[in-house]
Amino acid sequence: MLALGNVLKKLFLFIIIGLFFGALYYFYYIKRESNIPEGFAFGNGRTQTTQVDISSKLSGRLESITVQEGDLVEKNQLLAQIEVKELNTKLQEAIAHKNQAIENKKYTLEIVNQRQSELSLVKKDFDRANNLFKSKSISLAEFQKRETELKNAQIALNAAKTQVNSSEATISALDAQIETIKVNIEDSKLYSPIKGRVLYKIAQNGEIVPSGGKVLVILDLMDTYMNIFLPTFQAGLVDIGSEARIVFDAIPNVAIPATVTFVSPLAQFTPKEIETKEEREKLMFRVKVKINSDLIEKYYEQVKTGLPGVAYIKLDKNAVWPEYLNNLPKDIKPNE
Repeated sequence: MLALGNVLKKLFLFIIIGLFFGALYYFYYIKRESNIPEGFAFGNGRTQTTQVDISSKLSGRLESITVQEGDLVEKNQLLAQIEVKELNTKLQEAIAHKNQAIENKKYTLEIVNQRQSELSLVKKDFDRANNLFKSKSISLAEFQKRETELKNAQIALNAAKTQVNSSEATISALDAQIETIKVNIEDSKLYSPIKGRVLYKIAQNGEIVPSGGKVLVILDLMDTYMNIFLPTFQAGLVDIGSEARIVFDAIPNVAIPATVTFVSPLAQFTPKEIETKEEREKLMFRVKVKINSDLIEKYYEQVKTGLPGVAYIKLDKNAVWPEYLNNLPKDIKPNE
């Protein structure tokens, strides 16, 4: 009987504690939200942050990853490196071919100079033969021989010039090939396009990464927001740029300044038929509330995603924030 009495006492104590915390929750959350003055709207949600995928343009073996999950990274910071041994080999091969093409061009230019000198001599012989033929000092056969030599010299010069053009085209093609390989080598280095935090490591050192394969996921902490849903009669009063506050469950005594950046043009939770006013009021519209950038910058390392809370939106610009929603973080002035 004594043991049973002790159990009942403990059970009674647990019930009292549960009622206490239930009442505390009611007065701090339910009661407070139900007493929000006119000119405001609120909705529950969780903080979200824009995710940026870091993908490899090239396929290859992942040589190294320089960051871990949870690390803060700066914009243009090197995050990972794809192995480039094969690309380096191709680059050296292309450079060697280019050098060979340059030498071939030099050789063909010398041939062009030689052919021009030969053409000049043949042209003089032809002019002399032409004058002699007009004065009937040489035969027609001799004149035609000089004429044929002139044509052949001109053809030889044109052929040599074609070889020069071909060498120049080869050099240009190799320049483009070398530039492409250099770009691919540079693309093997994966940099962060933003300042943020590493959320996931998708690949590990030594793994083969396909072209377009994800390696890391970075959170853009500067774009931290909360999505809430408001009924039709409230969503219609929300403007882009409306002032807002976010209160997190973890820090209920601090209101985080925010701004409305998006109101969905499409309703959600739509009933099958919308014919009456009551049915229209069931429509819910997604509203995006973004935490102000100056605050994120100040508390950058403390920014977390997935935190539950309540977002409050000022529907009436002349409305005054309640006291419990005007307790802003330090050094942040209210925007009344």
